[in-house]
Amino acid sequence: MATGFWILRHAIVEENARAVLYGIMDVAVCEVSLVEQFSIYHGLARRLPHDAAWRVTPLSRTRRTAEAIFAAGYPRKPVEIEPELIEQSLGEWQGLVHAALPARLELAAHAFWPLGGEERPPGGESMAEVILRAGQALERLAAEHDGGDVVIVSHGGTIRAMLAHAIAARPDTVLHFAIQNLSLTRLERHPEGWRVVCVNELAGV
Repeated sequence: MATGFWILRHAIVEENARAVLYGIMDVAVCEVSLVEQFSIYHGLARRLPHDAAWRVTPLSRTRRTAEAIFAAGYPRKPVEIEPELIEQSLGEWQGLVHAALPARLELAAHAFWPLGGEERPPGGESMAEVILRAGQALERLAAEHDGGDVVIVSHGGTIRAMLAHAIAARPDTVLHFAIQNLSLTRLERHPEGWRVVCVNELAGV
């Protein structure tokens, strides 16, 4: 039997945080958006499997997103923290305004990500390293919940990393995927390997 992964990107963060590279900084979600996007939370509450295990990352924006889905009608579940599914660490570059980053890069920036897939920020990690740790976490969760479903609230970079693991894509290749806030990406782990069911879907809009 397949293990189903229902992977969500967290709610949009508050405006000041969006002005900088926040990486693994524990920034707050935008409280106004939680109200304005209730239809999305309600749609997710109806669509997500009600017998699933739930995982969030150590950053509060993922827990806050899960709480908003519960408040929109999903039956409340225990939520466990999965440290290996945290966002890419940008190390010393975290907190920089976006315009300040290009001068710090040794490699070419990616068209759709602040830095290339092989670039490692000082004190941080490359997307290639995120793919490795996220892939290991997925395989472990697939074994722990064989035949069941797992809802994961994670981050844009990490969701791209999970996709890279599933389809054996290079870091720069997978950064071409758009992953919007509150979007749903579904993966299945079959005995034969990984299958991608959907990417970047929005419920209730």
